[in-house]
Amino acid sequence: MSHTETTALGLAVAARAPVLLWGAPGTGKSSVVRDLADALDWPCEVVIASIREPSDFAGLPVVAEGGVRFAPPTWAQSLVESGRGLLFLDEISTAPPAVQAALLRVVLERTVGDLQLPDDVVVVAAANPPEQAADGWDLSAPLANRFCHLAWTVQAADVAHGFVAGFGLPPVVRLPADRTAHRARARADVATFLHLRPSLVSAPPTDRATAGRAWPSPRSWEMATELLAASRSVAVDDEVQAALLTGCVGDGAGIELLSWLSELDLPDPETLLADPTGFELPARGDRAYAALTSVAAAVAADATPDRWAAGWQVLGRAGEQAPDVAALAARILATCRPDGAATPPEAAVFLPLLRAAGLA
Repeated sequence: MSHTETTALGLAVAARAPVLLWGAPGTGKSSVVRDLADALDWPCEVVIASIREPSDFAGLPVVAEGGVRFAPPTWAQSLVESGRGLLFLDEISTAPPAVQAALLRVVLERTVGDLQLPDDVVVVAAANPPEQAADGWDLSAPLANRFCHLAWTVQAADVAHGFVAGFGLPPVVRLPADRTAHRARARADVATFLHLRPSLVSAPPTDRATAGRAWPSPRSWEMATELLAASRSVAVDDEVQAALLTGCVGDGAGIELLSWLSELDLPDPETLLADPTGFELPARGDRAYAALTSVAAAVAADATPDRWAAGWQVLGRAGEQAPDVAALAARILATCRPDGAATPPEAAVFLPLLRAAGLA
């Protein structure tokens, strides 16, 4: 396993994103998950999906006090008592369709029967490709779309070194507690990209094999946005960021987003808010759209009256030249107006648009 793969796994766990490791049997997927739990000093509950029944995840119906409740299994109760931990779903590609259906709420909502798992419980799964699994199944599209899929490969040099020097614990990624600015920027970037490429907002695969891997949907774009913000907050290398984004939305959509982001070279929205008079509208349409949307997203993340007014000053300079390019940013600002903030004169050019949208 490479440093890129273990770092991507550690970052996804730190961001509380469900992860699915795909790799051949015997390549250390289970070991690295247990080692990561040890490195974090977290409990790790291992559940072999292939030998479980749907009631092991949906809860066992129990008649009590004139009604029916769904009793959770012991492993779920242990995680609740611990308050944090890794729920490791091993051999998930050998789980039959009924079990996969029962896993839907566990993976996305961390709900087991009538029990809600704590926010600091992270779901990690491992799977062999169906052709290499014992009586394997393709993952259903709804279950696959709830994971960040990471390829798990073995490098001969890493294995040889591990036999001699020990494999060691995987790296533990510590994310900053406050990622507000990074989230705002990531949301603006992804929103702009999807505005330019609307066909990629939702593109369900048409065959079972690809449906069981990463594919773009509003849900997987949301996860990709959170992982983009997390990766920027700790400045990981490009390979890790690429693994996470393609792991959420698939190779095609992920690589297209990464290529577009690499060409943007946008100004820092906080710099523009500090000095709106220094803003110059980029000549390229997508760069102009992205720059304005990132400013509006930054204001929405911390909407003080001064920042709101500064945001309108930036949009006002753009509205003089290309009001259509600033339309989405104007709508964002209109919806996050702070209490008591007066309407700035720069908003006048956008009033017809805002009235049509019911925002003025």
